[in-house]
Amino acid sequence: MTEALPLVLVPGLISSPRIYAPVVPALWRLASVMVANHIRDDSMAGIARRILAEAPPRFALAGHSMGGYIAFEIMRQAPERVGRLALINTQARPDTPEAGARRRTMITRAKDGDYHGIVDELFAGFVHPSRQGDPRLRQMVHDMAEEVGVMGFIRQLTAIMSRPDSRPTLTAIRCPTLVLTGDTDNTIPNSLSKEMADGIDGSWLVVLENCGHLPQPEQPEETAQALMEWLRG
Repeated sequence: MTEALPLVLVPGLISSPRIYAPVVPALWRLASVMVANHIRDDSMAGIARRILAEAPPRFALAGHSMGGYIAFEIMRQAPERVGRLALINTQARPDTPEAGARRRTMITRAKDGDYHGIVDELFAGFVHPSRQGDPRLRQMVHDMAEEVGVMGFIRQLTAIMSRPDSRPTLTAIRCPTLVLTGDTDNTIPNSLSKEMADGIDGSWLVVLENCGHLPQPEQPEETAQALMEWLRG
């Protein structure tokens, strides 16, 4: 079997490499795996440039949530380096004015010492309603938030608020593309995943059942299977 392209995984907002831990062992059997550090810069352009500087010359790219926004920026900067693309629980649209206002409020609260409270509120929208009482998942999200840190979180929010509209660039994506989402994503509705899949020629859409915004820990076997099929081509 031909070895798959090296794989670069990009986490989402307040997420660390821990988010991909449930699926990396399966993916590692097919490809070398790198989890990108996306907490050091406060613009999508800066985050993407740094990831590209650290990534293999050519690679498969998977971005989850905010990681999808970064993946779109990587595709703008160096599309020739990306051999496969996976967009996980993300969207191509920019922030609405209302979303931008919520993020600015979160920045103020984080600076004022309410980071823990923000993470609790985000968790409620991150997981399927049936898992909102899951202490393991809640602890994982809080552990990741600690790994990102307050300043990393603020940089992430700043980058997200200023991201461009990626819908006009969907038709320019030519590499094999997987769009993966959950059936009950209350953070980024799966209608926005369907919009991306419709806009990217030849892409395929996978909607996981009984799944919210965090498919890696919520449905690890199904998520790993979809990504493995994508890597195999």
